[in-house]
Amino acid sequence: MTSLPATTTATKNSRPQVTLSVLRREQLSAHMVRIVAGGPGFADYVNNDFVDRYVKIVFPQPGVDYPQPLDLWAIRETMPREQWPHTRTYTVRWVDTAAGELAVDFVVHGDEGLAGPWAAAAQPGDTLIFTGPGGGYNPDPAADWYLLAGDEAALPAVAAVIESLPAHARGVAFIEVGSDADVQEIAAPAGLELVWLQRGDVPAGESSQLVEAVRTAAWPEGRLNVFAHGERGYMKGLREVLFRERGLDRSQVSLSGYWAKGRVEDVFQAEKKLPIGQI
Repeated sequence: MTSLPATTTATKNSRPQVTLSVLRREQLSAHMVRIVAGGPGFADYVNNDFVDRYVKIVFPQPGVDYPQPLDLWAIRETMPREQWPHTRTYTVRWVDTAAGELAVDFVVHGDEGLAGPWAAAAQPGDTLIFTGPGGGYNPDPAADWYLLAGDEAALPAVAAVIESLPAHARGVAFIEVGSDADVQEIAAPAGLELVWLQRGDVPAGESSQLVEAVRTAAWPEGRLNVFAHGERGYMKGLREVLFRERGLDRSQVSLSGYWAKGRVEDVFQAEKKLPIGQI
C-alpha cells in the first residue's frame, strides 16, 4: 500500500469506535457479500436516523505492532501517520437494534482492495472495527416521485433508500452492475421501477450507461427527489444532467462520489478536499 492513511476532521466523540464480532457471511450475488456483525460491542453503537448511514471500517496494517485492544483514535494521537490503520467507507445496509446486529455489504473482486478480500474470507468470530455512523440523507416525504442512480459501490445505499420509501412511492431506480449475476432482490414499492444496467465487458467506472439512462428517463410532473451516488466521474456527468439540463434545485438532490476510477480511497478522500475531486 503506497498511499498514506486518510486523515479526517472527525473525532472520537463525533465518530466513536465500535468493535463487533462477525456473526455470519451471506453471498448476495456474484460479486457482493454481506457481513452481519454484533456481539457485546454493539452496546457502543449509537444509531442515527439517516437512511444512508455509513461507517469507516478499520484495517490494521500488516507488520505494524498496535497496542491492544486496538483504539484508532489513540493510535492517531500517538503513532506516525504512515503506521495508522487504513479505513474504508461502507454503507450500513440495515440495523436491528433489538437483535443487536447490523449488516454491511461488500463488493468483492478477487484479491482487489482491502475490504473485499477481508469480507470474502471473514468467518464467525472475526473482529469488525469501525467508527461512526455518519450519514446525511432521508427521502423527501413531500416528493411526488423519486429518482435513484448508482453503481455497485452505491447499491447498498440505494437499496436502503428504496426499502425506506413509503408503499405509495413512485419513481425509478437505475443501478449499474457488471452482469445479470450481480442483480439482487430489493423490496421496492410497487410504483418504483428498478432498472438494472449491465456493463458487460466495460470496466467499472468507464460506462456511460448510468448518465445516459438518467438523461433520457421519462420525467413526470411534480416535485422530484434524487439520490445519486457512485463513481466520481459518473456523478460529475449526472451533475450536468440534473442541475444544468434539468434545472433542479440543490435541495432536491443528494449527489455524492463514493469512489474514483484509478484511486484507492485514501487518495480519493484527500482529493475530495481539492478542486480536482469536488463534484
